[in-house]
Amino acid sequence: MAHDRSRLLALLRQRAVLHGDFVLSSGQRSGVYLDARLVTLSAAGSVLVGRVFLDALRGSGAEAVAGLTLGADPIVVAVALLSGLDGFALDGLIVRKERKEHGAGRRIEGPWRPGLRVAVVDDTLTTGGSSLSAARAVEEEGGQVCGVYTLIDREQGARQAIEGAGYDFHAIFTAAELTQTV
Repeated sequence: MAHDRSRLLALLRQRAVLHGDFVLSSGQRSGVYLDARLVTLSAAGSVLVGRVFLDALRGSGAEAVAGLTLGADPIVVAVALLSGLDGFALDGLIVRKERKEHGAGRRIEGPWRPGLRVAVVDDTLTTGGSSLSAARAVEEEGGQVCGVYTLIDREQGARQAIEGAGYDFHAIFTAAELTQTV
């Protein structure tokens, strides 16, 4: 798995690190934007993301992965698909920002059941707000959160907010790892 992690890091450095003037979802400004979707939605990146997250999730007790749409969607699909092929089946769930107002009125889409042990995943965390929202939704629907896992921690307060809310926090990479000169 170390080989997959190093290949994923190289791909993220090559494709996902953008320079300019950006406003983050947290409202903060940054000269660097980490656009993980340029990797998580690519063919090569999706496979590596799925493998690296699966490795991180072994031993977590998770039965499913979930995250707030849109950043988490490619990770959820990659993990669910590769876990099924690997024999370590983790179902994928998508958490809507708001409960659907028609049809079944779900906030969580996918093979949901109360009591499910869920690892919350996301692509990039700044303040942790999106993952905390997903974790609250899982708990409000009767699930158990067994940790929050992010591909990239921007190291701007997400870890502190998530751990402060009582959840285990796991980052595959930090912003410093992606932006350091190799």
